[in-house]
Amino acid sequence: MSKPRIVVVGGGAGGLELVTRLGRRLGRRGRAEIVLVDRSPTHIWKPLLHEVATGALDSGLDEIAYASHARGNGYRFQRGTLCGLDRQQRRLQLAAVLDDDGQEILPPRELAYDRLVLSLGSVSNDFGTPGVAEYCHFIDSPEQAEAFRRDMLATFLRYSATVQHQAPQLRVGIVGGGATGVELAAQLYDALLMLHSYGVTELDRHQLDVHLIEAAEDVLPALPERVRQAVREELEGLGVQVHTATKVTEIDADAIHTADGRHIATDLNVWAAGIKAPDILAELDLTLAKGQRIAVHETLQSVDDPNVFAFGDCASCPQADGGTVPPRAQAAHQQAQRLYRNLLAQLDGRPLKPFVYRDRGSLISLAHFDAIGTLMRGASARRLFVEGHLAKFFYASLYRLHQRAIHGNLKTAVIVLVDGLNRFIRPRLKLH
Repeated sequence: MSKPRIVVVGGGAGGLELVTRLGRRLGRRGRAEIVLVDRSPTHIWKPLLHEVATGALDSGLDEIAYASHARGNGYRFQRGTLCGLDRQQRRLQLAAVLDDDGQEILPPRELAYDRLVLSLGSVSNDFGTPGVAEYCHFIDSPEQAEAFRRDMLATFLRYSATVQHQAPQLRVGIVGGGATGVELAAQLYDALLMLHSYGVTELDRHQLDVHLIEAAEDVLPALPERVRQAVREELEGLGVQVHTATKVTEIDADAIHTADGRHIATDLNVWAAGIKAPDILAELDLTLAKGQRIAVHETLQSVDDPNVFAFGDCASCPQADGGTVPPRAQAAHQQAQRLYRNLLAQLDGRPLKPFVYRDRGSLISLAHFDAIGTLMRGASARRLFVEGHLAKFFYASLYRLHQRAIHGNLKTAVIVLVDGLNRFIRPRLKLH
């Protein structure tokens, strides 16, 4: 009897944690063949991309090579982009892999599976707003974050060249007052302080004009009012101009245009307003729910096929209260744990259990300036408000928990030690 093949498409936080668990439990023991498919050769934790975008985090140090990680954890890695699915034949199609010059590295391929898990995450939703694709940066991937960082450094240098002749104002527009937009706004001020201290730019914080634009009535609309208020006060204290209840209608090379007729002049733009599932999901012959997310049962199985699973941002999983699981990193982490157990149960012929989301709270990091958020107090569901050093500790622990899931306790402890040493050895900002 041949070994069953479990293919996981998408090596984000949830996908990598899942294949790591499956590889250690099934792959190493020869009970199943575990395959991870991702378009990128490396992984980096998506909630850290705003730090990559400003150079506060060096992706070259923190990224994980899938091929190396696979070898040590009992699974195989296949680089490729999902472009088609044949559920009758249980085969998926992968597009050709091209290099930076457009030359083919790997040809189009097909990959057979017995169980398929889709963990494709999400991408920014521009809602069809004119000019966004042409004049805005996105921060959905390490490549996009690096592109913004290079543009940011070039813009700082360009404006610094004129500082002796006039008092320039560097204007940055961030559309979207969710976690990414809020954290990026604070991170920009921290980056400017570091660049100024290293002598890279003559600009100071008073010459940085950041506009944070949100269509809802307040920033971080999904979070409690106390958190929203504290975050907004901190941002405005830094100098961020917060525009709420403001809908963006168009973006051009020099300005962001809003529905109330304002034209906010900008030199650099970031779009972080809303997310959607990747467009490829509409071509897979699977039932989709709101936001183009794959409709799944509470067991995380597709409503169309019991051998196709989906979780994370790309899946719409119902809950007992009538809602669906929110597209958050902590939800993907919890779902990876449940799906791991459900896949084991399905292979053993046991019944699958439903996924129940438990909100552990929300934390927002405002660079080195502050951290603010809430923690859920167990079954009572009471929120504990935290800020300052305590909130920073809990925020940092989220990443350490992810590292622990994919590296284990010993290696994570070594990584923590090395990170501490790097803070003394390396500059606080990536300057090249």
